[in-house]
Amino acid sequence: MLQSQELCFLMEAHNGLSARIVEEAGFGGVWASGLSISAQLGVRDSNEASWTQVLDVVEFMADATSLPILLDADTGYGNFNNARRLVRKLEQRGVAGCCIEDKLFPKTNSLLDDRTQPLADIKEFALKIQACKEHQTDPDFCVVARMEAFIAGWGLEEALKRAEYSVTAGADAILVHSKKSDSSDIEAFMRHWNNKAPVIIVPTKYYTVPTGKFRKIGVSTVIWANHNMRASAKAMQETSAKIFKEQSLANVEIEVIPVKEVFRLQREHELKEAEERYLPSEKPDEQNKSI
Repeated sequence: MLQSQELCFLMEAHNGLSARIVEEAGFGGVWASGLSISAQLGVRDSNEASWTQVLDVVEFMADATSLPILLDADTGYGNFNNARRLVRKLEQRGVAGCCIEDKLFPKTNSLLDDRTQPLADIKEFALKIQACKEHQTDPDFCVVARMEAFIAGWGLEEALKRAEYSVTAGADAILVHSKKSDSSDIEAFMRHWNNKAPVIIVPTKYYTVPTGKFRKIGVSTVIWANHNMRASAKAMQETSAKIFKEQSLANVEIEVIPVKEVFRLQREHELKEAEERYLPSEKPDEQNKSI
């Protein structure tokens, strides 16, 4: 997908169920969002969920979908040693890649207002990317370097310099992040980048920009970063409030999916077919008689 000549899209998921829904919707890949995973665990997006807890969630996601998954791996959960160990564990679980940002551990969510966003030393971050690439065993595993220079207020020159260091270190793609309401940061970066590596963007804040513009300027991949989590949270808030107020399910049942649809998403039919294949057809008493 990163090397495709067509603009590709990754849709956010945060557990096995949402990953399966993303696949059924027709997307070609999944973004395992750090914000969404931490939110569904009820903690802040500040590395309050340990990397092993995130790994457990992503393992369920990988089991639930055949789509490639790109994990939002924050800073790699530590230094180069933590990051390269993470790569090995992700490969073991069939995850397609990880995205590592050039900030300090523990991370601060990039969209928080009035919060400092200190960046990692440029050479140390590049060496972290290099360590990840040199310790992967699957040649198709992708390491994406996420540039936070615009988020931190450093500007275009710093973003380009850090991106070049990361590509030289072996990064398979660059994620350029911005929280402006327009795409001016992204457009400026693309004008100077000269296609040195695929570029991924996350238009959460500049969502009104037509997708056609991203195609025109040569973006490789767009990540829809957190909307399944936000949509499900809104639905749960409204459903819980309505049931609490009305003390009845009468006006809610028609608004939610039937239990049968939940069973379908859980692939209950596969278990039934497996039971018919692998469980004896005779009843236990009949088996004892035959013995």
